[in-house]
Amino acid sequence: MSKILGVLGGMGPLATVDFLQKLIEETPARRDQDHVPVIAYSVPQIPERPPAITGNGESPLPQMLAGVQALKRAGASAIAIACNTAYYWHDALAAQGGLPILHIADAACAALAPQASQRIGLIATDGTIAAGFYQSRLQSRGVQCLLSSAEDHSTLIVPAIACVKRNELAQAHALAVAAARHLLDQGAQAIILGCTEIPLAIEHQPSDVARHCVDATRALARECVQWYRGG
Repeated sequence: MSKILGVLGGMGPLATVDFLQKLIEETPARRDQDHVPVIAYSVPQIPERPPAITGNGESPLPQMLAGVQALKRAGASAIAIACNTAYYWHDALAAQGGLPILHIADAACAALAPQASQRIGLIATDGTIAAGFYQSRLQSRGVQCLLSSAEDHSTLIVPAIACVKRNELAQAHALAVAAARHLLDQGAQAIILGCTEIPLAIEHQPSDVARHCVDATRALARECVQWYRGG
């Protein structure tokens, strides 16, 4: 077997399953053998990522690195991380883990439609926002990045993420849709869902905002399929 994708997951568990589901959906397969070979490492006990970036939380790097090394020993030849905020440690994980890591922000930015390329909203954790890897990639493309207000972040986005982690998707949906609608009202032409819990919230029910959203999880899945097929 020439290529095996390793998935560093557990951050959170439902988001990991969502990524694996979308990896299957994005694969043009006619039989089992056409799908991407995958080894998943889903260990939820990895320390929380945002506090490690924005405050004094324990660094998750040692435990994430242990996951990468476990995937490498199992035969993985490249890694996808089913957590946006974890990409803050992308360079360290790639260097110390010894495997290439497909970057979720590159995949999401590449998925933006050309006509929606001037003002892009971003829904993400405070850790991902502080890390700045989405903003820097959008800026390099000449795109203005719109962030939610502090109030929306604390009263809509953070609770929506927490609801998904508790599997309370109906409540998460209402909160996430409200946050997305506020960004559209500010003039966003599209919104990157830059937290792996948020697509689960948005997609729980149909909404008027869904067609404006770029699902970073699905974009990464698509990128992984292209990697496997030699793109």
